[in-house]
Amino acid sequence: AVVREVAPEAEEKISYAIPTFTYAGDYLLYFAAFKNHIGLYGLPTTNEIFEKEFSPYKTGKGSIQFPLNQPIPYKLITEVVTVRMKKIEQKHTAS
Repeated sequence: AVVREVAPEAEEKISYAIPTFTYAGDYLLYFAAFKNHIGLYGLPTTNEIFEKEFSPYKTGKGSIQFPLNQPIPYKLITEVVTVRMKKIEQKHTAS
């Protein structure tokens, strides 16, 4: 629902066997639910913009885990989607 609010034109599909949102023909965000967390994939975890915001969570190269025993940080997800959309738009503008 958060992705839909920020990117209503995003399309839903399955990629790498998990739910995926695409935007302007490029992947926007992958996600999956597990027993103890929700994982988001394809993220700018190395981006200094989110260094502080991602610090409380387990991260990997391009991924973050939100434990189910804590509130889901919807505002952070909104910010991540917005940044990903801008990067995709910049890519298409540069082409």
